[in-house]
Amino acid sequence: MCLTILVTGGARSGKSSFAEKRTQKLGSSLIYIATSEVIDSEMKKRVAEHQARRGSEWQTLHAPLKLIEALIETDGKGPCLVDCLTIWLNNLIFHNEDTAAAIKELITALKERSDPVVLVTNEVGSGIVPENALARRFRDEAGRMNQSISQIADEVYVSISGIPLQIKPNPKI
Repeated sequence: MCLTILVTGGARSGKSSFAEKRTQKLGSSLIYIATSEVIDSEMKKRVAEHQARRGSEWQTLHAPLKLIEALIETDGKGPCLVDCLTIWLNNLIFHNEDTAAAIKELITALKERSDPVVLVTNEVGSGIVPENALARRFRDEAGRMNQSISQIADEVYVSISGIPLQIKPNPKI
């Protein structure tokens, strides 16, 4: 297994910009796997802001559902940034996919990669208990997914108010 890094935090915590900088330290041929689906003007604006911040040196792949395939396809081509796992999980739930099986496949794909990968995810369990069953399901599945990924990750960071804190140091160093 090559280097796997997980970056988590709340909304607008600075996790994506930190993950981009961390990925850039891993090599020069940069791959960005986007999991969002542009479904309205607000999302279109968010995507444009991320693209402008990254610049043109990133190769972007769109994988709202086919994240595992994108990780396999890009292996051997340089460090990869996945932004973000919770959006991917949301897409899986929306499309009635087997999320538990998909997360197991993701872990297998991460363990088999030869190039480093940085994964961005949201910490969604720090707020109030959601009022509806679907939102509670999402929160619970995201929490379980984040725990599973953090267990196999070499490094884990949490970003709070724009400050990344390493909460799991790399045991290989």
